[in-house]
Amino acid sequence: MFELAWPWLLAILPLPFIAARLLPRARGTISTALHLPHLGVALPQQADVAPVSRLRRTLALLAWALLALAAARPQFLGVPEDVPRSGRDLLLAVDTSGSMSTEDMQLGGAPATRFAAIQAIALDFIHRRQADRVGLILFGTRAYLLVPLTFDLKTVGKQLADATIGLAGRETAIGDAVGLAVKRLRARPQKQRVLVLLTDGVNTAGELDPDKAIDLAAANGVRIYTIGIGADELRVDSLFGSRVVNPSADLDEKMLTHMAEKTGGRYFRARDSAALADIYRVIDKLEPVADTTQSLRPIDELYWLPLAAALLAGALAFLVPGWRMRFVRKVVAT
Repeated sequence: MFELAWPWLLAILPLPFIAARLLPRARGTISTALHLPHLGVALPQQADVAPVSRLRRTLALLAWALLALAAARPQFLGVPEDVPRSGRDLLLAVDTSGSMSTEDMQLGGAPATRFAAIQAIALDFIHRRQADRVGLILFGTRAYLLVPLTFDLKTVGKQLADATIGLAGRETAIGDAVGLAVKRLRARPQKQRVLVLLTDGVNTAGELDPDKAIDLAAANGVRIYTIGIGADELRVDSLFGSRVVNPSADLDEKMLTHMAEKTGGRYFRARDSAALADIYRVIDKLEPVADTTQSLRPIDELYWLPLAAALLAGALAFLVPGWRMRFVRKVVAT
């Protein structure tokens, strides 16, 4: 369907006629005679100039009318399409500190870092969140909002896939990550605010203490699901032979559990990639908060068509006198 977005702008159409009526006419002297040195040479009569003048005036008025039409923004409206909305706003906060490079995970039977396992499994989780707004926070020494809440899940997945360990620093600012998530989620409806936080350590950096961040999240109705990632046992080789160590000794499970319980979420422990995938499936079953279905109507802007036509008419209006002068010179030359 064709329509004008701003039809009231067509009210400027009569302005040239109003200006011609109200503004005083230009006064000047016009020479009525031209002395030529050669006898028998005559110029065309002045009556021949009138049609050219009318053509120029017509082109100028046409250009003005087309500019007014372009200003009114002609549009073509497509058929309305319903956009499903679950109303859930989910932020994914991923730890990118130096310890995420520990190779105690498995992907396809091969050793993998913790961060690589998160990237591989979280991508599938993100792509299943159709009709949900999803955002991405990376935190290390500082916390950064890499992707704000959006329905563009492809972009969120690509940004996570392109992220690297140490991108936000080598330490772990859990409190800052939670504080940043609360800041971004508190403007959303209260029962729709969800944060999934993945880390393998303890808070070692940042300005916001985790306990204060937990209180802030609880006060703003942000539900936090925490995931502690890392194996309990890892065999390492040294000069004195191989030994078994606990690569997750620094994981602050007590704080992560408290964070989840106080905000109405749940704490999960991912000791391997299979457990991490199961955790994502559990979180994926969260009941969405129904939101009103929104209707999207595609709009094609067509203002450029009358604008281009106006430029063409204006150019012709300026070129007409030049054509006339060349014609007169040709007549004189002959």
